[in-house]
Amino acid sequence: MKVSKELLKGSTATLILSLLNEKPMYGYEMIKELESKSEGIFSFKEGTIYPILHTLEGKGFIVSYWGEGNGNRKRKYYRINEQGKAFMKEKKEEWNVFKDAVDGVLNGEKVVWD
Repeated sequence: MKVSKELLKGSTATLILSLLNEKPMYGYEMIKELESKSEGIFSFKEGTIYPILHTLEGKGFIVSYWGEGNGNRKRKYYRINEQGKAFMKEKKEEWNVFKDAVDGVLNGEKVVWD
């Protein structure tokens, strides 16, 4: 089942930061990891991922560096920094509130906040 691009639009940066919180990765590796972890629900093109990576880097949430991949091939790796971790944490909390509210409405229940 495919998910609407509109639903993914605001979440892609958080998904990327979450991956980078596990380990540094290069762009194509992130695409494959997102696809694998979501069992094919998240299927991104490089043209989607790289502009987001550039934006995250511009905002100071990630840093990039050149490293060697398979066969001594140069790859641009990205890693999350402390500012990015704080932003990711905030976005995850925001997502959980949103998800709980949507679930409550869809299930006809009132959401009770702690």
